[in-house]
Amino acid sequence: MLHRIADRIEAEAVELAVLGVRDNGTEVNMALKAEPGSAAGTFRYYAEALDKVTGEVAPTAPDVLGLVHRTPVGVVGAIVPWNFPLMIGAWKLAPALAMGNSVVLKPAETASLTLLRLAELCAECGLPDGVLNVVTGSGAEAGAALAMSNDVDVLAFTGSGTTGRKLLEASARSNLKRCYLELGGKSPNIVFADAPDLAKAAKVSAAGIFRNSGQVCVAGSRLLVEASIHDEFVEMLKAETEALRVGDPLDMATQVGAVNSEVQLRQNLSFMDMARAEGGQVVTGGSRILEETGGTYMAPAIVTGVARDHALFQREVFGPVLAVSKFETEEEALSLANATDFGLAAGVWTANLSRAHRMVAGIRSGVVHVNTYGGSDNTVPLGGVGQSGNGHDKSLHALDKYTDLKTAWIQL
Repeated sequence: MLHRIADRIEAEAVELAVLGVRDNGTEVNMALKAEPGSAAGTFRYYAEALDKVTGEVAPTAPDVLGLVHRTPVGVVGAIVPWNFPLMIGAWKLAPALAMGNSVVLKPAETASLTLLRLAELCAECGLPDGVLNVVTGSGAEAGAALAMSNDVDVLAFTGSGTTGRKLLEASARSNLKRCYLELGGKSPNIVFADAPDLAKAAKVSAAGIFRNSGQVCVAGSRLLVEASIHDEFVEMLKAETEALRVGDPLDMATQVGAVNSEVQLRQNLSFMDMARAEGGQVVTGGSRILEETGGTYMAPAIVTGVARDHALFQREVFGPVLAVSKFETEEEALSLANATDFGLAAGVWTANLSRAHRMVAGIRSGVVHVNTYGGSDNTVPLGGVGQSGNGHDKSLHALDKYTDLKTAWIQL
Protein backbone atom coordinates (compact mmCIF):
# COMPACT_ATOMS: atom_id res chain seq x y z
CA MET A 1 0.00 0.00 0.00
CA LEU A 2 2.76 2.44 0.94
CA HIS A 3 4.63 1.61 -2.26
CA ARG A 4 1.50 2.27 -4.32
CA ILE A 5 1.06 5.66 -2.64
CA ALA A 6 4.69 6.51 -3.42
CA ASP A 7 4.13 5.51 -7.06
CA ARG A 8 1.15 7.86 -7.33
CA ILE A 9 3.02 10.75 -5.72
CA GLU A 10 5.86 10.29 -8.22
CA ALA A 11 3.43 10.07 -11.13
CA GLU A 12 1.84 13.38 -10.14
CA ALA A 13 5.01 15.08 -8.90
CA VAL A 14 4.80 18.15 -11.14
CA GLU A 15 1.11 18.69 -10.45
CA LEU A 16 1.65 18.31 -6.70
CA ALA A 17 4.64 20.67 -6.69
CA VAL A 18 2.75 23.37 -8.59
CA LEU A 19 -0.29 22.93 -6.37
CA GLY A 20 1.89 23.51 -3.32
CA VAL A 21 3.74 26.47 -4.82
CA ARG A 22 0.43 28.21 -5.56
CA ASP A 23 -0.38 27.80 -1.87
CA ASN A 24 2.86 28.71 -0.11
CA GLY A 25 5.23 30.42 -2.57
CA THR A 26 8.16 27.99 -2.40
CA GLU A 27 10.36 28.22 -5.50
CA VAL A 28 9.21 25.39 -7.76
CA ASN A 29 12.66 23.96 -8.52
CA MET A 30 13.09 23.37 -4.78
CA ALA A 31 9.49 22.26 -4.26
CA LEU A 32 9.80 19.43 -6.79
CA LYS A 33 12.51 17.79 -4.72
CA ALA A 34 11.43 18.83 -1.24
CA GLU A 35 7.71 18.14 -1.54
CA PRO A 36 6.64 15.26 -3.85
CA GLY A 37 10.21 13.99 -4.21
CA SER A 38 10.74 13.80 -0.46
CA ALA A 39 7.22 12.52 0.27
CA ALA A 40 7.51 9.64 -2.19
CA GLY A 41 10.88 8.69 -0.73
CA THR A 42 9.45 8.77 2.78
CA PHE A 43 6.58 6.42 1.91
CA ARG A 44 9.06 4.05 0.24
CA TYR A 45 11.42 4.13 3.22
CA TYR A 46 8.72 3.09 5.68
CA ALA A 47 7.32 0.51 3.27
CA GLU A 48 10.77 -1.11 3.22
CA ALA A 49 11.18 -0.71 7.00
CA LEU A 50 8.21 -2.85 7.93
CA ASP A 51 9.88 -6.25 7.84
CA LYS A 52 12.86 -4.89 9.77
CA VAL A 53 10.77 -3.89 12.79
CA THR A 54 10.24 -6.82 15.14
CA GLY A 55 9.35 -7.56 18.71
CA GLU A 56 11.74 -8.94 21.33
CA VAL A 57 12.35 -12.11 23.28
CA ALA A 58 13.43 -11.19 26.79
CA PRO A 59 16.27 -13.07 28.56
CA THR A 60 13.98 -14.37 31.32
CA ALA A 61 14.29 -17.38 33.60
CA PRO A 62 14.21 -20.78 31.79
CA ASP A 63 10.62 -21.51 32.85
CA VAL A 64 9.24 -18.21 31.52
CA LEU A 65 8.87 -16.88 27.99
CA GLY A 66 8.94 -13.09 27.95
CA LEU A 67 7.83 -11.44 24.70
CA VAL A 68 7.75 -7.73 23.93
CA HIS A 69 5.19 -6.87 21.26
CA ARG A 70 4.90 -3.60 19.34
CA THR A 71 1.27 -2.53 18.98
CA PRO A 72 -0.33 0.44 17.20
CA VAL A 73 -1.13 3.40 19.44
CA GLY A 74 -4.56 3.78 17.77
CA VAL A 75 -5.45 7.20 16.42
CA VAL A 76 -2.69 9.70 15.56
CA GLY A 77 -3.47 13.39 15.26
CA ALA A 78 -1.00 15.28 13.06
CA ILE A 79 -0.82 19.04 12.69
CA VAL A 80 1.61 20.29 10.04
CA PRO A 81 2.82 23.76 8.97
CA TRP A 82 2.58 25.68 5.72
CA ASN A 83 6.22 25.77 4.66
CA PHE A 84 6.62 22.15 3.43
CA PRO A 85 3.20 20.56 4.03
CA LEU A 86 3.60 17.50 1.81
CA MET A 87 7.10 16.64 3.02
CA ILE A 88 6.35 17.14 6.72
CA GLY A 89 2.94 15.52 6.35
CA ALA A 90 4.62 12.42 4.91
CA TRP A 91 7.15 12.39 7.77
CA LYS A 92 4.25 11.88 10.17
CA LEU A 93 1.75 10.01 8.01
CA ALA A 94 3.95 7.27 6.52
CA PRO A 95 5.41 5.88 9.78
CA ALA A 96 2.05 6.18 11.55
CA LEU A 97 0.33 4.17 8.82
CA ALA A 98 3.23 1.73 8.68
CA MET A 99 2.70 0.88 12.34
CA GLY A 100 -1.01 0.20 11.78
CA ASN A 101 -2.60 3.40 13.04
CA SER A 102 -5.34 5.64 11.71
CA VAL A 103 -4.49 9.32 11.21
CA VAL A 104 -6.38 12.59 11.42
CA LEU A 105 -4.19 15.18 9.71
CA LYS A 106 -4.79 18.94 9.88
CA PRO A 107 -2.87 21.08 7.38
CA ALA A 108 -2.17 24.77 7.87
CA GLU A 109 -5.06 26.93 6.71
CA THR A 110 -2.76 28.73 4.24
CA ALA A 111 -1.39 25.52 2.65
CA SER A 112 -3.88 22.66 2.51
CA LEU A 113 -4.11 21.72 -1.16
CA THR A 114 -1.32 19.13 -1.50
CA LEU A 115 -2.45 17.20 1.57
CA LEU A 116 -6.06 17.17 0.39
CA ARG A 117 -4.81 15.76 -2.91
CA LEU A 118 -2.67 13.22 -1.05
CA ALA A 119 -5.79 11.98 0.77
CA GLU A 120 -7.46 11.46 -2.61
CA LEU A 121 -4.43 9.56 -3.92
CA CYS A 122 -4.38 7.32 -0.84
CA ALA A 123 -8.07 6.51 -1.31
CA GLU A 124 -7.47 5.75 -4.99
CA CYS A 125 -4.65 3.41 -3.97
CA GLY A 126 -7.05 1.41 -1.81
CA LEU A 127 -6.37 2.78 1.68
CA PRO A 128 -9.54 1.89 3.60
CA ASP A 129 -12.02 4.65 4.37
CA GLY A 130 -11.34 6.34 7.69
CA VAL A 131 -7.70 5.28 7.97
CA LEU A 132 -6.55 8.70 6.72
CA ASN A 133 -8.65 11.78 7.39
CA VAL A 134 -7.51 15.26 6.28
CA VAL A 135 -9.43 17.95 8.14
CA THR A 136 -8.96 21.58 7.13
CA GLY A 137 -9.63 24.63 9.26
CA SER A 138 -7.98 27.08 11.60
CA GLY A 139 -5.76 26.08 14.47
CA ALA A 140 -8.09 27.75 16.95
CA GLU A 141 -10.98 25.53 15.85
CA ALA A 142 -9.92 22.37 13.99
CA GLY A 143 -6.50 22.15 15.67
CA ALA A 144 -7.93 22.74 19.13
CA ALA A 145 -10.64 20.12 18.58
CA LEU A 146 -8.01 17.57 17.57
CA ALA A 147 -5.85 18.41 20.58
CA MET A 148 -8.78 18.12 23.01
CA SER A 149 -10.22 14.92 21.54
CA ASN A 150 -10.30 11.96 23.90
CA ASP A 151 -10.21 9.68 20.86
CA VAL A 152 -6.75 10.84 19.74
CA ASP A 153 -3.98 8.78 21.34
CA VAL A 154 -0.88 10.57 20.03
CA LEU A 155 -0.43 14.09 18.69
CA ALA A 156 2.45 14.92 16.34
CA PHE A 157 3.01 18.61 15.61
CA THR A 158 5.44 20.81 13.70
CA GLY A 159 5.11 24.57 14.21
CA SER A 160 5.58 27.37 16.72
CA GLY A 161 6.44 27.09 20.39
CA THR A 162 3.36 29.10 21.31
CA THR A 163 1.08 26.55 19.65
CA GLY A 164 3.12 23.67 21.04
CA ARG A 165 2.45 24.87 24.58
CA LYS A 166 -1.27 25.07 23.87
CA LEU A 167 -1.22 21.47 22.64
CA LEU A 168 0.48 20.31 25.85
CA GLU A 169 -2.16 22.15 27.88
CA ALA A 170 -4.91 20.49 25.84
CA SER A 171 -3.33 17.08 26.44
CA ALA A 172 -3.34 17.71 30.19
CA ARG A 173 -6.98 18.85 30.08
CA SER A 174 -8.16 15.88 27.99
CA ASN A 175 -6.81 12.33 27.92
CA LEU A 176 -3.08 12.89 28.54
CA LYS A 177 -2.27 11.98 24.95
CA ARG A 178 1.43 11.88 24.12
CA CYS A 179 2.57 15.01 22.27
CA TYR A 180 5.61 15.09 20.00
CA LEU A 181 6.59 18.65 19.12
CA GLU A 182 9.03 20.01 16.55
CA LEU A 183 9.09 23.71 17.35
CA GLY A 184 11.67 25.34 15.12
CA GLY A 185 15.00 26.86 15.98
CA LYS A 186 17.59 29.59 15.80
CA SER A 187 20.33 27.47 14.35
CA PRO A 188 24.02 28.49 14.44
CA ASN A 189 26.23 28.08 11.39
CA ILE A 190 29.86 28.39 12.50
CA VAL A 191 32.67 29.26 10.09
CA PHE A 192 36.24 28.86 11.33
CA ALA A 193 39.22 30.47 9.59
CA ASP A 194 40.52 27.02 8.62
CA ALA A 195 37.35 26.10 6.71
CA PRO A 196 38.48 23.98 3.73
CA ASP A 197 36.67 26.13 1.11
CA LEU A 198 35.40 29.57 2.11
CA ALA A 199 33.77 30.16 -1.27
CA LYS A 200 31.75 26.96 -0.90
CA ALA A 201 30.92 27.86 2.70
CA ALA A 202 29.55 31.23 1.59
CA LYS A 203 27.45 29.72 -1.20
CA VAL A 204 26.03 26.92 0.95
CA SER A 205 25.46 29.22 3.92
CA ALA A 206 23.44 31.62 1.75
CA ALA A 207 21.27 28.73 0.55
CA GLY A 208 21.03 27.45 4.12
CA ILE A 209 19.18 30.57 5.24
CA PHE A 210 17.58 32.05 2.12
CA ARG A 211 16.05 29.04 0.31
CA ASN A 212 12.26 29.07 0.58
CA SER A 213 12.59 32.69 1.78
CA GLY A 214 14.10 31.48 5.06
CA GLN A 215 10.92 29.55 5.87
CA VAL A 216 12.76 26.37 6.90
CA CYS A 217 12.82 25.06 10.46
CA VAL A 218 16.52 24.10 10.31
CA ALA A 219 17.59 27.33 8.54
CA GLY A 220 21.07 28.50 9.52
CA SER A 221 19.80 31.85 10.73
CA ARG A 222 22.77 32.70 12.98
CA LEU A 223 26.13 32.92 11.23
CA LEU A 224 29.09 32.84 13.62
CA VAL A 225 32.36 33.81 11.87
CA GLU A 226 35.89 33.75 13.25
CA ALA A 227 37.05 37.35 13.62
CA SER A 228 40.16 36.98 11.43
CA ILE A 229 38.04 36.20 8.35
CA HIS A 230 34.85 38.03 9.28
CA ASP A 231 35.04 40.95 6.84
CA GLU A 232 36.27 38.80 3.96
CA PHE A 233 33.61 36.17 4.49
CA VAL A 234 30.78 38.69 4.84
CA GLU A 235 31.77 40.19 1.49
CA MET A 236 31.71 36.76 -0.13
CA LEU A 237 28.35 36.04 1.44
CA LYS A 238 27.00 39.42 0.33
CA ALA A 239 27.96 38.67 -3.26
CA GLU A 240 26.28 35.25 -3.13
CA THR A 241 23.14 36.76 -1.58
CA GLU A 242 22.79 39.59 -4.06
CA ALA A 243 23.20 37.14 -6.94
CA LEU A 244 20.15 35.15 -5.83
CA ARG A 245 17.14 35.62 -8.09
CA VAL A 246 14.02 36.51 -6.08
CA GLY A 247 10.69 36.32 -7.86
CA ASP A 248 7.81 34.30 -9.23
CA PRO A 249 8.03 30.90 -7.52
CA LEU A 250 6.61 29.17 -10.61
CA ASP A 251 9.59 30.34 -12.69
CA MET A 252 12.21 27.56 -12.80
CA ALA A 253 14.98 30.19 -12.74
CA THR A 254 13.81 31.62 -9.40
CA GLN A 255 16.07 30.81 -6.45
CA VAL A 256 14.08 32.54 -3.70
CA GLY A 257 10.30 32.52 -3.90
CA ALA A 258 7.60 34.42 -2.07
CA VAL A 259 7.05 34.90 1.63
CA ASN A 260 4.01 32.82 2.60
CA SER A 261 1.68 35.66 3.57
CA GLU A 262 1.35 39.36 4.16
CA VAL A 263 1.31 38.68 7.90
CA GLN A 264 4.61 36.79 7.73
CA LEU A 265 6.20 39.52 5.59
CA ARG A 266 5.22 42.21 8.09
CA GLN A 267 6.75 40.11 10.88
CA ASN A 268 9.99 39.75 8.90
CA LEU A 269 10.19 43.51 8.34
CA SER A 270 9.53 44.19 12.02
CA PHE A 271 12.63 42.15 12.86
CA MET A 272 14.62 44.37 10.51
CA ASP A 273 13.39 47.42 12.43
CA MET A 274 14.41 45.78 15.72
CA ALA A 275 17.83 44.86 14.33
CA ARG A 276 18.52 48.47 13.33
CA ALA A 277 17.30 49.75 16.70
CA GLU A 278 19.68 47.36 18.48
CA GLY A 279 22.67 48.60 16.50
CA GLY A 280 22.91 45.92 13.84
CA GLN A 281 24.36 46.91 10.46
CA VAL A 282 22.29 45.91 7.44
CA VAL A 283 24.80 44.78 4.81
CA THR A 284 22.22 44.02 2.14
CA GLY A 285 18.51 43.46 1.66
CA GLY A 286 15.83 43.60 4.30
CA SER A 287 13.12 45.43 2.38
CA ARG A 288 10.00 44.45 0.50
CA ILE A 289 10.44 43.91 -3.22
CA LEU A 290 7.57 45.57 -5.04
CA GLU A 291 6.51 43.23 -7.82
CA GLU A 292 3.86 44.05 -10.39
CA THR A 293 1.77 41.27 -8.92
CA GLY A 294 1.78 42.92 -5.50
CA GLY A 295 3.09 39.63 -4.11
CA THR A 296 4.90 39.16 -0.81
CA TYR A 297 8.56 39.23 -1.88
CA MET A 298 11.48 40.22 0.37
CA ALA A 299 15.12 40.91 -0.46
CA PRO A 300 17.32 38.47 1.53
CA ALA A 301 18.97 40.36 4.38
CA ILE A 302 22.36 40.13 6.10
CA VAL A 303 22.76 41.94 9.42
CA THR A 304 26.19 42.13 11.08
CA GLY A 305 27.15 43.24 14.58
CA VAL A 306 24.47 41.10 16.21
CA ALA A 307 25.12 40.54 19.94
CA ARG A 308 23.88 37.58 21.95
CA ASP A 309 21.24 39.67 23.75
CA HIS A 310 19.72 41.04 20.52
CA ALA A 311 16.28 39.89 19.42
CA LEU A 312 17.71 38.87 16.05
CA PHE A 313 20.11 36.52 17.85
CA GLN A 314 17.52 34.97 20.15
CA ARG A 315 14.21 34.85 18.30
CA GLU A 316 13.19 32.83 15.25
CA VAL A 317 12.26 35.11 12.34
CA PHE A 318 11.22 32.35 9.91
CA GLY A 319 12.16 34.64 7.06
CA PRO A 320 15.15 35.53 4.82
CA VAL A 321 17.11 37.34 7.55
CA LEU A 322 20.63 36.30 8.58
CA ALA A 323 22.22 37.48 11.85
CA VAL A 324 26.05 37.59 11.78
CA SER A 325 28.26 37.59 14.88
CA LYS A 326 32.04 37.42 15.41
CA PHE A 327 33.97 35.08 17.66
CA GLU A 328 37.67 34.86 18.61
CA THR A 329 38.12 31.33 19.97
CA GLU A 330 36.59 27.89 19.66
CA GLU A 331 35.29 28.20 23.23
CA GLU A 332 33.54 31.47 22.40
CA ALA A 333 32.03 29.95 19.27
CA LEU A 334 30.59 27.08 21.31
CA SER A 335 29.27 29.48 23.93
CA LEU A 336 27.53 31.59 21.28
CA ALA A 337 26.15 28.52 19.53
CA ASN A 338 24.46 27.40 22.76
CA ALA A 339 23.32 30.87 23.85
CA THR A 340 19.65 30.44 22.86
CA ASP A 341 16.78 28.35 24.17
CA PHE A 342 16.56 26.47 20.86
CA GLY A 343 18.45 23.36 19.77
CA LEU A 344 17.35 22.03 16.41
CA ALA A 345 20.25 22.22 13.94
CA ALA A 346 23.76 23.62 13.53
CA GLY A 347 26.64 23.78 11.09
CA VAL A 348 30.42 23.78 11.50
CA TRP A 349 32.99 24.61 8.81
CA THR A 350 36.53 23.51 9.65
CA ALA A 351 39.37 21.40 8.25
CA ASN A 352 40.34 20.28 11.77
CA LEU A 353 38.77 16.86 12.37
CA SER A 354 39.33 16.99 16.12
CA ARG A 355 37.68 20.40 16.31
CA ALA A 356 34.74 19.10 14.26
CA HIS A 357 34.22 16.25 16.72
CA ARG A 358 34.50 18.63 19.70
CA MET A 359 31.88 20.94 18.19
CA VAL A 360 29.53 18.06 17.35
CA ALA A 361 29.82 16.90 20.97
CA GLY A 362 29.48 20.38 22.46
CA ILE A 363 26.71 21.99 20.42
CA ARG A 364 23.30 21.39 21.98
CA SER A 365 21.15 20.50 18.99
CA GLY A 366 19.47 17.58 17.26
CA VAL A 367 21.68 17.68 14.15
CA VAL A 368 25.11 19.17 13.41
CA HIS A 369 26.28 19.52 9.80
CA VAL A 370 30.03 19.57 9.16
CA ASN A 371 31.39 21.34 6.04
CA THR A 372 27.88 21.51 4.60
CA TYR A 373 24.50 22.76 5.71
CA GLY A 374 21.03 21.23 5.43
CA GLY A 375 21.74 17.76 4.09
CA SER A 376 19.96 14.64 5.38
CA ASP A 377 17.83 11.72 4.25
CA ASN A 378 15.37 9.28 5.75
CA THR A 379 18.09 7.15 7.37
CA VAL A 380 18.76 9.74 10.12
CA PRO A 381 16.40 11.31 12.65
CA LEU A 382 15.35 14.97 12.80
CA GLY A 383 14.38 16.37 16.16
CA GLY A 384 15.37 19.04 18.62
CA VAL A 385 16.26 19.68 22.23
CA GLY A 386 15.30 22.49 24.56
CA GLN A 387 12.55 24.68 23.14
CA SER A 388 12.98 23.08 19.73
CA GLY A 389 10.80 20.26 21.03
CA ASN A 390 10.92 16.51 21.54
CA GLY A 391 10.59 13.31 19.53
CA HIS A 392 11.95 12.63 16.07
CA ASP A 393 10.72 12.59 12.51
CA LYS A 394 12.44 10.39 9.89
CA SER A 395 14.53 7.23 10.36
CA LEU A 396 13.48 4.06 12.20
CA HIS A 397 13.34 6.11 15.41
CA ALA A 398 10.18 7.85 14.18
CA LEU A 399 8.34 4.54 14.45
CA ASP A 400 8.70 4.66 18.24
CA LYS A 401 6.22 7.56 18.38
CA TYR A 402 3.47 5.48 16.82
CA THR A 403 3.79 2.19 18.72
CA ASP A 404 3.13 0.99 22.24
CA LEU A 405 5.05 -1.83 23.90
CA LYS A 406 3.14 -4.77 25.33
CA THR A 407 4.78 -7.48 27.45
CA ALA A 408 3.63 -11.09 27.32
CA TRP A 409 4.85 -12.98 30.41
CA ILE A 410 4.22 -16.67 29.73
CA GLN A 411 4.77 -19.31 32.40
CA LEU A 412 6.02 -22.46 30.69
